[in-house]
Order: sequence, then C-alpha cells, then structure tokens
Amino acid sequence: MNIGDAARASGLPTKTVRYYADIGLVSPSARRDNGYRDYSSTEVQKLRFVQRARGFGFSIEDCRELLALYEDRDRASADVKAIALERLDEIDAKMAELQTLRDELSHLAEACSGDARPDCPILKGLSAAS
Repeated sequence: MNIGDAARASGLPTKTVRYYADIGLVSPSARRDNGYRDYSSTEVQKLRFVQRARGFGFSIEDCRELLALYEDRDRASADVKAIALERLDEIDAKMAELQTLRDELSHLAEACSGDARPDCPILKGLSAAS
C-alpha cells in the first residue's frame, strides 16, 4: 500500500510515516517503479506499535529498541519490562513535579482575593525567584 494508505491504516499523519522511514524506524518494505514507498501489513503493524509506544511517551530511541525486541523472537521479556519500568519511573517523576506545580499554583490562587484591587499574590508568586 502507498504511504497515504499506510498512514490512514496506522492512524498516523503521512508526514510522520515519512519521517519514521527517513530515520530508519519503520521503513517501507519496497519502492515501486515510480519511486513511491510501498508498505506491507507488517510495516503498518509496526507503525501502529510505534504510535502506541509514543502515546505512552517512549522516545524515538526507546521505540527503536522496543521494535528490535518486538522483532526478536529470542528476546527476554525482562528486557522489555526494564524499558517499561524505566518509563514508569519517568512518568512518576513527572507526576510528582506536576503535583508540586499544581499545589503551588493552587496556593497562589487561593491567596488572591480576585477583586478590583491591583495587589495580586499570583503575580508576586510568579515573579519570585525559585
């Protein structure tokens, strides 16, 4: 199938499919006589795999490693789990950071009377050094 069909089948923009091919992440199985990329159902499945992995926040390099493991029938599931656990640690750290930001902004919003006066703890808080 052509790149547009592969993009639609995988749920990715054509530009993203082209980018993944250009960086060697998911390459088309062949090129047609006219030079157009030709994707098989296997490549479309890999594109879906990458789309899902990117949705979990895995980097391009993580996706490259996960695809290699996906294609390796002799892989150890422990290798895959290690990558997933590392990503979970990153997610947990980001969640903690976001919770801290939320708490700080909530405190500033609560301290602001929200009236017609110019005094604003939110602006003071944003201008304060961290």
